[in-house]
Amino acid sequence: MYTLDALDARIVLALDADPDATVLSLARELGVARNTVHARLQRMEAGGALGEFSRRLDPAALGHPMVAFLSVALSQASGPQAIAALREVPEVVEMHATTGEADLLLKVVARDTADLHRTTTSLLRVPGVVRTSTSISLATELPPRYQGLLHRTAQP
Repeated sequence: MYTLDALDARIVLALDADPDATVLSLARELGVARNTVHARLQRMEAGGALGEFSRRLDPAALGHPMVAFLSVALSQASGPQAIAALREVPEVVEMHATTGEADLLLKVVARDTADLHRTTTSLLRVPGVVRTSTSISLATELPPRYQGLLHRTAQP
């Protein structure tokens, strides 16, 4: 994983302020060469620091306004196969291996409760999934945010 330095953080903050900014306009704003900005963006992307553009989408815009979190217990013998199968489910938008009683924490999106029930039922049919526990998100009190960390990293 590529680790951002102060200039990288300033570039990302500038893109947050103007997502349509060109490399040339970023270079002018930041007082660095255009080639430097271009190379930094390529390095951040290649190094995994910048994610896919689609991560900016709100799932509600795709007709999936409901968010739920599922704790998933796996059979230790078939865990890797179960994880591979869960990755193929479009409604599973995020997955984390965890410690504690559950092996995975999934973020799942759905159209409504009936759609969520369909999805969770289908997940239980995945070989290696032993049990799930579902918590429905009532509201997003704090969406993912990184500006505070970027501002701290951007300091010389």
